[in-house]
Amino acid sequence: MTNMPNHPMKHDQAFFLQAPLEDVVREAARIRRDRCGTELHVCSIINAKSGACPEDCAFCAQSGRHATGIRTYPLLPVEEIVAAAEVAYGNGARHFGIVCSGNRPSPRDLDDICTAVRTITQRCDIRVCGSLGKLNAAELQKLRAAGLTRYHHNIETSPRHYPAIVSTHRFEDRIETIHAAHAAGLEVCSGVIIGMGESWDDRIDMALLLRDLPVASVPINILVPIPGTRLAHQERLPCVDVIRCIALFRIILGGTAVKIAAGRETILHDFQAMGFSAGANGMLIGGYLTVKGRDVETDKRLLREVRLMWESGL
Repeated sequence: MTNMPNHPMKHDQAFFLQAPLEDVVREAARIRRDRCGTELHVCSIINAKSGACPEDCAFCAQSGRHATGIRTYPLLPVEEIVAAAEVAYGNGARHFGIVCSGNRPSPRDLDDICTAVRTITQRCDIRVCGSLGKLNAAELQKLRAAGLTRYHHNIETSPRHYPAIVSTHRFEDRIETIHAAHAAGLEVCSGVIIGMGESWDDRIDMALLLRDLPVASVPINILVPIPGTRLAHQERLPCVDVIRCIALFRIILGGTAVKIAAGRETILHDFQAMGFSAGANGMLIGGYLTVKGRDVETDKRLLREVRLMWESGL
């Protein structure tokens, strides 16, 4: 239980949900300082294959069951993927994720992705991640042999809430893929989306589940309701709930990397730095899958200020 907080008896449900936000944030910041120091994890992704996904995830603009008007295209050419990785590296990212819509790539697409991974690792010092759906052991080993270091596969929400969000595959499929990637020798990145109508009990359960899985990095996404999806009219989370949620994830996850990802600009607005005060120690830059992010130079300034804040002892 290396990720358990230093004082586990203090961190019960009442503390997470009833203690003043200031107290929860202070405890999360202490754990971040003690367990993570001043290291910041900066990632970037490319939407390498977009849309026409057969799954019915309620939040997703790329589901073929939703009329969202997004741009749909097959796997991008290898050189375009490689060029995006080089840009990400130049922007300060040290992990670059190749993300494809759908439940798994075709054999031809997998070969092209492996070529892209090999080329990226030859050209720049960036670690390559893949988010390619439910792969088997042989496919994961093939990616690892090409130079992939990390596999991304979100749990999305809690097991209890999952049937309200996805019906075309089981929550257990997510867990099996996480274990398969770990067994193949890959690090695992697995995160959540908050604000999809889940309860606080669900959020605590997500963090506890991720704590007990072989996961090295946890991105916290905040739902941005997209017109045309089943969650288009979902009420947006208030900023204070997002900050409390980041803090409880840090407290439960201990030294695991916790990143703020999609939705940070839309929901947190000018309070993004509060996410780092509340225990986050990483973020995605350069945009998301179908949602445009903030300009990179603004994010780089934020990261510089966060480092200065941490180095001053805050």
